[in-house]
Amino acid sequence: MDERKRASPQRLRVVIIGAGFAGLYAARALKRAPVDLTVIDRRNHHLFQPLLYQVATATVDPSDIASPIRSLLRNTNTDIQLAEVLAIHPSENTVELADERLPYDFLILATGAKDAYFGHADWPEHVVGLKSLDDALEIRRRVLLAFEEAEREPNPERKKAWMTFVLIGGGPTGVEMAGALAEVSRHTLRKDFHHIDPREARIILLEGTPHLLRSYPPDLRASAKATLEKLGVEVRTGARVTEIHAGEVVVGEERIRAATVLWSAGVSASALGKDLDAALDRQGRVKVSPDLSVPAHPNVFVVGDMAFIENDGKPVPGLAPAAIQMGKHAAKQIVRAVRNQPREPFRYWDRGSFSVIGRGAAVGVAFKSFKMQGLLAWLGWLFIHLFFLIGFKNRIFVLAKWAYSYATMRRGSRLITGTPARRARALGPYQASGSSLGGASDSLPAPPVPMRASGAVSSFEK
Repeated sequence: MDERKRASPQRLRVVIIGAGFAGLYAARALKRAPVDLTVIDRRNHHLFQPLLYQVATATVDPSDIASPIRSLLRNTNTDIQLAEVLAIHPSENTVELADERLPYDFLILATGAKDAYFGHADWPEHVVGLKSLDDALEIRRRVLLAFEEAEREPNPERKKAWMTFVLIGGGPTGVEMAGALAEVSRHTLRKDFHHIDPREARIILLEGTPHLLRSYPPDLRASAKATLEKLGVEVRTGARVTEIHAGEVVVGEERIRAATVLWSAGVSASALGKDLDAALDRQGRVKVSPDLSVPAHPNVFVVGDMAFIENDGKPVPGLAPAAIQMGKHAAKQIVRAVRNQPREPFRYWDRGSFSVIGRGAAVGVAFKSFKMQGLLAWLGWLFIHLFFLIGFKNRIFVLAKWAYSYATMRRGSRLITGTPARRARALGPYQASGSSLGGASDSLPAPPVPMRASGAVSSFEK
């Protein structure tokens, strides 16, 4: 074994689970600390989740927003393990993997969030969310295949269903996805087909509460809604989804037939938080102490989307900047422990949040109170995302593709990957719900089965 990787009995053992924003920045903050660090993740790459929707809508490539963890953490004190954590045993100070148990002196838990379907266990079969590169590529495949199937479809009703896209959830992810899909159909694809007009695609954004972007000021909510409607998006607030079938969404008494249904309505924290003997909030987040540690286990820190903590009477939001600050803070407390110094409480510095809606259009709030919209907000969104994007190469590539897309209204990553399209002649929803479009032979082809359904991200949310 390389001597630099050999655990020393005089050095503390620190384990970080998850290499997202919080885990990555915690590991970087510990690279010169006198500790032996192990970073565990079930994927080999760090993902810049705020731009996942741009992979899904063919603006950028997966490699533009992802970097190998090993290339980012070439620390002499760090061991990287590609593995999945099965359980945490805080009373024993061990982490359980499939083939071993790793001991630790300090643990940083940063495994993020997953989808929440409000008790509907069958819904994940019929929708796809946006949490991973697999999800983004699956959305891209579904969207592009829908137009291809519509091009070949002779039946007007089935053609209409292929060209209907339903997005459930009016937070930043839903708003950004709806705006991007509108631009894809109205501009990018408008000259690519001979038998359909992509501009006739129906894009429906459903939000169960009275407002889009609930965390934003009322005037910015109204601006976002007006901009989406100008792009041709059908925005419905106060529209609670009651049923989802393959290719069909039910809102009250209305059945919306759509071959592509995307989910961005809710997330919950990783289930590993349940192993920590700690109080959880309604989303499964661990209620941490002021220093981000677990009250019953002060050598365990929970950060990012898994942590619930309030600053100035308000919960710290699930944004990437908050996760980065949490990761750095947890690492700092470990260093202070090594030096026998007292711990410090976490304070969140709110730099603001932005949601892009379309070309040159966005809304945002910077430094708690400075409101922006239109081109100014869009430029602010662009600068912040480039600043936090990992890797110089990625920044250059993404900036070049944004410039190309802005100047030409084209998107250069329109590849259909994965399983080839099948021309099946049965669409489950219409049979399962007891309805049809004129018999089995007239029903829609079944939409592709998602590779993995998952939760949502947003403009600078994780």
